[in-house]
Amino acid sequence: MRVLGLMSGTSADGVDAVLAEFSGPPAAPCWTLLQTASMPYPDSLRQAVTAAGQGARLSSGDWLDLAEAITEAQAQAARACDPEATAELVGCHGQTVWHRPPRSGRRGASWQVLQAPLLAQLLSCPVISDFRAADLALGGQGAPLVPMTDAALLGRLDGWRAVLNLGGIANLTLIPPANGPDRDAPVQGWDCGPANSLVDLAMQRISGGQQAYDRDGALASRGRPDQNRIERWLAEPYFHAQPPKSTGREQFGAADLERRQRELASAEPADLVATLTAFSAAVVAQDLDRLNQSQGIRPLELVVAGGGCRNPVLMAELRRRCPGLTLRTSDELGIPTSAREPLAFALLAWWHQCGHPGSAPAITGAERSTVLGVLVRPG
Repeated sequence: MRVLGLMSGTSADGVDAVLAEFSGPPAAPCWTLLQTASMPYPDSLRQAVTAAGQGARLSSGDWLDLAEAITEAQAQAARACDPEATAELVGCHGQTVWHRPPRSGRRGASWQVLQAPLLAQLLSCPVISDFRAADLALGGQGAPLVPMTDAALLGRLDGWRAVLNLGGIANLTLIPPANGPDRDAPVQGWDCGPANSLVDLAMQRISGGQQAYDRDGALASRGRPDQNRIERWLAEPYFHAQPPKSTGREQFGAADLERRQRELASAEPADLVATLTAFSAAVVAQDLDRLNQSQGIRPLELVVAGGGCRNPVLMAELRRRCPGLTLRTSDELGIPTSAREPLAFALLAWWHQCGHPGSAPAITGAERSTVLGVLVRPG
């Protein structure tokens, strides 16, 4: 089956799309990546999405306009990726504007803005969306959603394999080995903390809105990280909470950046961005160290995907802070770094069609695994 996957992530920079073909057993599918496309959001839409994700007050009409604009942007990316309209199914994550993990006896909730019936009509194709809802209803985090797809798409090694996504938020997947005593261990995954979210917001402030991110790590490369401050930040509660755990801009967004900027009040802009960049790498390195200490798991390799792969300073910090660990980008395994998440949502949509569960209690903390997504057909 040919499936379109659409993903607009926490960075709110646009929509990544893939056209893929799936067949065979759902847990170990045969898959082919046929086409990819990326469509940046117009500046006005990017700013509106970012503001909404920071709790900006919008009128009911503003929310409707935003949902329609996001949906139309998804349709535009879908057409660019599949101009001949060969897809039989679309998996679309929508645009996350708020994520509330379960805590203190309160159930979790998550809001992905999308008008799925409109998207189905625009593309004349069934759409599966709202992938987090079923897991949240079962008491789970509703995130991260991609670890089970990572395991299905990338497969196993003789040892543990780690997959790291560097989007707005950094999230890890741990895939058990093919052989040995850990071969029956569950796939693991969680959100580590900020990857690009704080750096992007800092760049927008420093540049007066002229730069959405630190292209090629240019500003960070001219600065010096404040390691003492990073060590203090690493002691914060979120970074010591045990999985399952998930997060987003509601925790690592504008208010969080303002606090960290106040703590670095005397830092030059380059030093601020260098510190935030190194902090993103340090968060991941600390999680991997704690994994080794608590479970004796030390991955053979770390496969990195997401926009952060294009920041050489961030990648250099990861290599420095994760000695002995082989770093590879997902490109080396046949998945372009910008395609990993939309490919995951294409697979989740196909799994929905097959009735195959896409979540796992070991990852989200839900009562049980379940099929993810809600199906909408064109009228």
